[in-house]
Amino acid sequence: MAASAGELRRRRGGPAGDAPDPREPRAPPAPSLRPGTFWLTRLVLLRATAFIYSVAFLVAYHQNKALIGDRGLLPCKLYLESVKRHFKGRINMETLSYAPTLIWFLDWSSMDSILDAFALIGLAISAFVLVTGCANMVLMTAVWIIYLSLINVGQIWYSFGWESQLLETGFLAIFLCPLWTLSRVAKDTPPSFIVIWAYRWLIFRIMLGAGMIKIRGDRCWKDLTCMNYHYETQPVPNPVAYFMHRTPWWFHAFETLFNHFIELVVPFFVFLGRRMCMAHGILQILFQVLLIISGNLSFLNWLTIVPSIACFDDASLGILFGSSKGSLKTHVLKIQTKEAAGKVGSLQYGSYIRKAVNVALGALIIFLSIPVVLNLISSRQIMNTSYNPLRIVNTYGAFGSITKERTEVIIQGTSSSDPNDPAAVWEEYEFKCKPGNLQRRPCLISPYHYRLDWLMWFAAFQTYEQNEWVIHLAGKLLANEKETLSLLAFNPFVDKAPPKWVRGEHFRYKFSRPGGQHARQQKWWIRKRLGPYFPPVNLKGLKKFFKARNWPDPKQN
Repeated sequence: MAASAGELRRRRGGPAGDAPDPREPRAPPAPSLRPGTFWLTRLVLLRATAFIYSVAFLVAYHQNKALIGDRGLLPCKLYLESVKRHFKGRINMETLSYAPTLIWFLDWSSMDSILDAFALIGLAISAFVLVTGCANMVLMTAVWIIYLSLINVGQIWYSFGWESQLLETGFLAIFLCPLWTLSRVAKDTPPSFIVIWAYRWLIFRIMLGAGMIKIRGDRCWKDLTCMNYHYETQPVPNPVAYFMHRTPWWFHAFETLFNHFIELVVPFFVFLGRRMCMAHGILQILFQVLLIISGNLSFLNWLTIVPSIACFDDASLGILFGSSKGSLKTHVLKIQTKEAAGKVGSLQYGSYIRKAVNVALGALIIFLSIPVVLNLISSRQIMNTSYNPLRIVNTYGAFGSITKERTEVIIQGTSSSDPNDPAAVWEEYEFKCKPGNLQRRPCLISPYHYRLDWLMWFAAFQTYEQNEWVIHLAGKLLANEKETLSLLAFNPFVDKAPPKWVRGEHFRYKFSRPGGQHARQQKWWIRKRLGPYFPPVNLKGLKKFFKARNWPDPKQN
């Protein structure tokens, strides 16, 4: 009688048990996604873009009324009226080119309602795309136009590079989508290689621009000492920055070298084939995560991750998706199988018109990139600049110079009738996130963004004459104006009469040394008074100042 497989194994000294019969056919390996297609890449790109839009519109909804509303610190109605006067009172192509916004065509009687409506509509669209993964050109164009309309009336509150970067990223997202179809895969409209490469060109310019502006800017980037100061002097430090600041000098030097490698060398990986392009994407995403962990730089670093996603194709992103029968990964596998068998004709996946649109997009980006490239190679490079009113292709850069000392404007109020009385008690206002109270732990808010806190950082190393809105802020605090107080974390006069005088004091701030004190008494900061930033002011004395600028008198609550 023939011996069983288990008996033969025991005779050979092997473990007992059943063994597979080599003559039996093996199950075929599970099919895998082939490289070179971007169906899943498109879905991740759209959802990531929608996430950033959602944050941006949430910030706009919470803060725009107090910043640029009817009674804002810099009312956008006054700004639009001044633009209109500059162009001889007409709304024409010159006016629209200078400040492209839908608000030109709306009734300005309630600017707060317009700003809220724009923010809520944009938030609703972006949240829909984020949750469902479904988008089309109509939706993505709408959300792009709405955000364009907001930043072009946002004045200094929207004057930073990440606003233009979001517009450029969002503009490319329009061309990822089908015209009408709402589907996560949208198999009738394959992602265009032109759009994918436009994203790669974007991340290349962002990173190389940031690296070049550093090398051409502050000498500390060449001396490898910039990181000795960065964590303490960045606009809005977080708790991790407090501890990172105390790392040894050699670690800071290594950080600076690593920064140069990521920004000056790694961007070229994108042109060196699929594997190096993926390595570029991985390194850039990890680098942005490190920056997110170590500081509150608005949604900038989150946004910079988005174009890096275009470095990955379906085969590399498939691990993020399940393999069940009805999964997106399985759906894409079916599409790839039909493509490989030639069962899917080009006309089914997109018309010649769509291809022409993609080619036109590529030509437009090349044309608009000419001044950007010339700026990049120029010894007089400037960062965060747009050469076209729609901000489609822009220059980028960050921290071309590093502030070596941190100064803060601390706003104080008193109920005393005489601001020069030595016995007057001055109480401090607290902002949402910027340093103030020495015992308050640095905040962690990224990707959310407090625009007033950020501008207070800039105001601290300028003068109040260069930032007249600071005096407007003081006037509103003198009236305990509710909308403005929503931008602050603490009002010392919340349960009593408004202050009679408000002043700005200038301090130098430094991180304290960790440890050595009880947790409740831990001081995160130490400070030294430098002098007055702006003198004590009261409502009566500000009337002429406000009237000269057409600012409404503060509304006392």
